Amino acid sequence: MLFVKIHSSYRKIVAVCDAELLGKRFEQGKMQLEVCKEFYCGELKSEKEVIKLIQEAEKEDATFNLVGNKAISAGIKAGIINKEGVLRVKGIPHALSLL
Repeated sequence: MLFVKIHSSYRKIVAVCDAELLGKRFEQGKMQLEVCKEFYCGELKSEKEVIKLIQEAEKEDATFNLVGNKAISAGIKAGIINKEGVLRVKGIPHALSLL
């Protein structure tokens, strides 16, 4: 399962993370990745639901922040990121998509 939270700003920010990563912090050299509850903890959804949500949000000029293997997989399947755009911190994949 994946947590999805949509933040409203001048454009939507869609934050998606693997449920088991919520609340964890990863450090590697100068890089840090914090999967904080305030940013990511929204609704629990299946990969299929997340893919549909991403595709709909993409039409509205949203930005995306994805953390974890399942979240990255959903982003790739939805067509908003590719494998080359994925950064890893302590083995945890993370990607931003600014369309």
